[in-house]
Amino acid sequence: MAGETSAPDMELDAKSKAIIEALQRDGRRSYAEIGRDIGMSEAAVRQRVSKLTAAGVMQIVAVTSPLQLGFNRQAMIGVKVSGDITETAEILSQLPQVDYTVVTAGVYDILIEVVCADDDELLALLRQLRSIEHVESTETMMYLKLWDQKYNWGTR
Repeated sequence: MAGETSAPDMELDAKSKAIIEALQRDGRRSYAEIGRDIGMSEAAVRQRVSKLTAAGVMQIVAVTSPLQLGFNRQAMIGVKVSGDITETAEILSQLPQVDYTVVTAGVYDILIEVVCADDDELLALLRQLRSIEHVESTETMMYLKLWDQKYNWGTR
């Protein structure tokens, strides 16, 4: 889903939307159960899921708690760029600490969310960011407490 800029090329019908919403509620739910609920066979659900993932419409992933895995510092970093924004966004998105990259309009050209083991790793990352060509400045907004995070916005 890197570089995603527009609506999916794939037209989503009601069945595909129902599959997506079911998996957003519970990504471990069986295709047989989903099929029973929406009136499709297990094989048909499996085929739809395969097409949806291949088209980049959705991903099925394990969402972890960074704190439980020893990553004690999370932050959102606003990046101002003096040159090619898309090239810089691609470079930033390849850094192992970066889990979210978005090109924006406004105060910052790019926002990145980072997950680090501790303040030392965050400091080292900031030094690295500021040495990247076209990165003019950064502003770090450290997370004090993750209040809520949702992945179930549905297909509307």
